[in-house]
Amino acid sequence: MTTKTKLLFPNPISSPFPIRPFSLYIHWPFCRAKCPYCDFNSHVDTQVDVKAFGDALCEEMTYMKSLIPTHPALSSLFFGGGTPSLMPPWLIDRLITHAQRLFGFMDNIEITAEANPTSIETEAMLNFRQAGVTRVSMGIQSLDDNGLKFLGREHSVIEALSALDKVCKAFDRVSIDLIYASPNQSPKAWHDMLSQALSLGLGHLSLYQLTIEQGTVFHTRERKGEIMALDNDQAANLYEITQKLTSDAGLPAYEISNHATAEQECRHNLTYWQAGDWIGIGPGAHGRFAKFDSEHNCIVRATTKTRNSPAGWLSSVVKNGHGIETQEIETLHDWATEMVMMGLRLTQGISLNSIERLCGPIDEWLDFGGVAQGIDAGWLHHDPLSSILMATPDGRIRLNFILSIILR
Repeated sequence: MTTKTKLLFPNPISSPFPIRPFSLYIHWPFCRAKCPYCDFNSHVDTQVDVKAFGDALCEEMTYMKSLIPTHPALSSLFFGGGTPSLMPPWLIDRLITHAQRLFGFMDNIEITAEANPTSIETEAMLNFRQAGVTRVSMGIQSLDDNGLKFLGREHSVIEALSALDKVCKAFDRVSIDLIYASPNQSPKAWHDMLSQALSLGLGHLSLYQLTIEQGTVFHTRERKGEIMALDNDQAANLYEITQKLTSDAGLPAYEISNHATAEQECRHNLTYWQAGDWIGIGPGAHGRFAKFDSEHNCIVRATTKTRNSPAGWLSSVVKNGHGIETQEIETLHDWATEMVMMGLRLTQGISLNSIERLCGPIDEWLDFGGVAQGIDAGWLHHDPLSSILMATPDGRIRLNFILSIILR
């Protein structure tokens, strides 16, 4: 394990450590097939020793608990992947029980599992409900069979809708993922597909623009000259259609790619976007959590990253009790930068005063000249009374550029 130690935050505080949402992420890295657009830490393996991995996940969870001796009860737990719906329900039950024993649960804890809409996995999800899962995020990705084939998905539209119907009868909170801006997708085709999705009456939609990531099959094909996604102008047109249709249907964006009715936002993902605290276990999982350093009388932000290789991670847990590959204490500037980068993805924006209280003077991490440029262009809005800075609808579509001019 490589350990990096950076500077402690130099801002002494006299008030008690603030109560922050606290979450747990569990990564199941295995899939039946690797999707050509996917750059997540996922691996095709049909010979998984489920008991060994379950034992290791519990052991690593226990070790992570030792890193945060003082914490609130968990507000959310998220099974991601990979394909967590390939996990046996008894393991989901075991992990939820172990997490509750270690950390405690808030009364209204959100427990999400990602799932694919195949018949086998749908039946597993019905048993996940009995194990304690309260929310399902289903990777449908397209409501067009040709689109599903292009994206390398194993299900058909009919199978997806059938699976969704079964899951919706078992769970109160269900979300689906759709990917748009694939090659040759017309505005009308996306308009019709999104309209169909909205007609399903779900409380949450995750609508992602197709991006070509390094290390994926799509990236290799693009390097060979194939057109794998729409250009920026065409994709922006589809993004505008997305905002209009979802807003009209009562599912406005609360984050760049996520839309929900009131009280249906994904609380776990909000922990990430609001730079909250979470522990990550399993191969390739990240963790971020703030804690009070009594020796230096200040708040520090610790980060962890586990080994990507499932076999390597498992070996490390057996040997060391955890699979952490790197851990460090972030600098004040790093933490402030993350809060700005993640927080401006949210329609509610960020509180500059709140970031300053944790991370020090604003002008050490924010370029006011860049902010003024963004405001003049209509991309940012700043309320000096509340100290809230937010990206406008025109700004969210060009957020990467905005961040490049406002962060020091």
